[in-house]
Amino acid sequence: MDAQMKKGLLDACVLAVLSREESYGYKLIADLKDIIEISESTLYPILKRLEANGCLTTVSREYCGRMRKYYAITKGGRHKLIDYKLDWVQMKEIYGKIFGIGD
Repeated sequence: MDAQMKKGLLDACVLAVLSREESYGYKLIADLKDIIEISESTLYPILKRLEANGCLTTVSREYCGRMRKYYAITKGGRHKLIDYKLDWVQMKEIYGKIFGIGD
């Protein structure tokens, strides 16, 4: 898959998982494993970028004696997730036309 296309797909996957509940890095990787392969070295820059773009907020909480960073989707992140869904509808239409696949 094209790297740029995969980047957007990974962002959409992370936002979709976080739209259900807040989570932390390791759990996100586990939740995504059946959908798409993602490593820690890929996930954390995505989380940082989504946070910088106002799509996520973070809060640190103690867990078993150490601090764990939890990520939660923001209103802006929910809007971005809707944009990804609309993009999917358009891409599906385009691919359908290109490859002669009807709904």
